[in-house]
Amino acid sequence: MRIFMLGWEFPPFISGGLGTACFGLTRGLDRLGVQVLFVLPRPVANAASHVQILSPASPTAAGPAEHPFGRSAAEFRHARFVTLAATLQPYLRPVPQGGEAAASGGRTRTGGVRGVGQAAPPPGVGVAPSGPTLGGGDHYAGDLFAEIERYANLACVLATHEQFDLVHAHDWMTYLAGMAVAEESGRPLVVHVHSTEFDRSGLHVNQRIYDIERAGMHAAKRVICVSHLTRNIVLRHYGVAPEKVDVVYNAIDDDGPPEGSALPPITRDEKIVLFLGRITMQKGPEYFLAAAKRVLEVMDNVRFVMAGSGDMTRRMIELAAELGIGHKVLFTGFLRGNDVRRVFQMADLYVMPSVSEPFGIAPLEALSNDVPVLISKQSGVAEVLRHALKVDFWDVDEMANKIVAVLRHPPLQATLRDHGSFEVRRFSWVDAAANCLKVYETALAPAR
Repeated sequence: MRIFMLGWEFPPFISGGLGTACFGLTRGLDRLGVQVLFVLPRPVANAASHVQILSPASPTAAGPAEHPFGRSAAEFRHARFVTLAATLQPYLRPVPQGGEAAASGGRTRTGGVRGVGQAAPPPGVGVAPSGPTLGGGDHYAGDLFAEIERYANLACVLATHEQFDLVHAHDWMTYLAGMAVAEESGRPLVVHVHSTEFDRSGLHVNQRIYDIERAGMHAAKRVICVSHLTRNIVLRHYGVAPEKVDVVYNAIDDDGPPEGSALPPITRDEKIVLFLGRITMQKGPEYFLAAAKRVLEVMDNVRFVMAGSGDMTRRMIELAAELGIGHKVLFTGFLRGNDVRRVFQMADLYVMPSVSEPFGIAPLEALSNDVPVLISKQSGVAEVLRHALKVDFWDVDEMANKIVAVLRHPPLQATLRDHGSFEVRRFSWVDAAANCLKVYETALAPAR
């Protein structure tokens, strides 16, 4: 089977869990013998020159094909990676852009952004004003719409040089490209919902983004959601037929830490409670700090580490100071690679207080590093983890109580750590890929 896969991030260029999921799923499909052509919207040559780089003008470029982490070519035996001259970076600081023409100057073969869905959001849902840029939401950057259309146009050109059985589009920024390529080629479209505008923006959704999401889901032959939590949002807010929506859970890299990466134990009296993720409204960083304040009222030997970056970083630094706990909270900025492993090895507890988390790969990574986890009930991963503490994101008192319980009672911490470490072995990207393969076969069945 040959898959034309569209995504907007892939290691080493990642801003969150999507890139990790795309890498794991692609590797899983590769191990199952599926041929994947992964189309990226921006060049990666400056950081991964060993990746086989193609373009619409030269779709048969030669050269060794190693993936962006620089492991051996045997890692990906059936996958190729293509970069197109478009830049999609949604989680940077918004950059005001002027002129409606800039936003709608490019058009895909299916009509571009302006041709997408006139559907209104569900009753009672607030809508952010639409405009030529996404500056209305602080978690979006620049004029993404023009780049999304550019990416769709280039993907269509590339598709004319390739042979494939099915189009798989990850997340809303690739849905226009997915619809255009599917229409041009006559191949079925599968869209993968890693997050929705309701997760990112709450009830104040951006109308244009909602329209793109809804159009992509309705145009697709099958819709893959990362959890039943997300599936319910897709059914309730986007009106997608239930019979075509499948759930495929995410997983983690099952190779374990590389040899020689073990770090010496850190001797200290202070306990470390870790938040790792984008510092945005969706991830609930303010609830983490509110719980930290309550913990420090009864325990002094605790440090709270906030690892990540995002539009709320400055506000969280100010909030920590306002709460009088600034000296107990460490902001590390965005971490990657060995630094992520190092901070996990330092932690006594990982907390994910997400307001709305479609899945949440970080808790699996924490458990794989022998760190017990406390997660919000409003997360997809809460559906599948049994040996994890769970709490409503807004219940900061209960969150604080559970943090204190883990830090004060070593037997509880050890039980969560040992059982969680064993449980996380159930999550394999090969299994996730096999489930995706079943979805592909269902999407292709009518054509056959």
